[in-house]
Amino acid sequence: MRLTETFGRVVDSAAFQRAVLVLILLAAVLVGLETDRAIMARHGALLHTLDRLVLGLFSVELALRLARHGRRWPRFFADPWNVFDFVIVALCYLPVGGPQAAVLRLVRVLRTLRLVTALPKLQLLVAALLKSLPGMVYIGLLLSLLFYLYAVVGVFLWRDNDPVHFRDLPTALLTLFSVVTLEGWTEIMYTQMYGSDTVGLANPTGLPVRPAARPVLAAVYFVSFVLLGTMIMLNLFIGVIVGSMSEAQAERDRLLAQMAPASDELTELERQVDGLREQVRRLRMRGAAGRG
Repeated sequence: MRLTETFGRVVDSAAFQRAVLVLILLAAVLVGLETDRAIMARHGALLHTLDRLVLGLFSVELALRLARHGRRWPRFFADPWNVFDFVIVALCYLPVGGPQAAVLRLVRVLRTLRLVTALPKLQLLVAALLKSLPGMVYIGLLLSLLFYLYAVVGVFLWRDNDPVHFRDLPTALLTLFSVVTLEGWTEIMYTQMYGSDTVGLANPTGLPVRPAARPVLAAVYFVSFVLLGTMIMLNLFIGVIVGSMSEAQAERDRLLAQMAPASDELTELERQVDGLREQVRRLRMRGAAGRG
């Protein structure tokens, strides 16, 4: 039992946590260097050796985290983050080669994601994102409805003036997607405000163009879409994520508060059991000495 406590102190130490963090960052750098063919041609053997060393250190780290549980090692797999770490390291030992080597490289890239398990704050962010998914689905539906309505209106209003961006519904949806990213949306708006003939619109589609200027209508259309699609929807997404982060933090604090008394009680029971075992050992030694 004392050995498991020693492993526990080692795993929980700040030095061990920093070493794991450095190891994850080193693994990420090695994978990035392997994307450069010139570096691989010169130092490929060294990089592969370092990669095997990193994998071995990851294995030692997992072994220590398993050993801290002693005979109760299945508890290690009760935490999904521990399962994630174990699966990633185990997959790196798969004997794959040839065309399947790309799968192994992908797994080695995924080792960088272990940074999430090494930093509790990142775990909190991931938990918040997962909690916010249901709310994001409804916001996404609302955003899709907004895109659809504006795309239909845009086709009816601008397809003759600007067939490049509004000739049909799919093209209009792609145009609105570029508008909502705020990348070059003013050029599209000016084309509808002043007419495609005044802005020199290139027409690779070959469709007939009938220029028509609608300054007020175009300004209202695009400005309202940018405000609704970018400002309001973005704030809704942020609001959902912030709310989920608060819930995830509260749930994490609640679990830690529940686990602390149980952990203290378990530690005390383990100490009592160790004491009883020591007393039994001494009694046996005395009995053996008395019989001698």
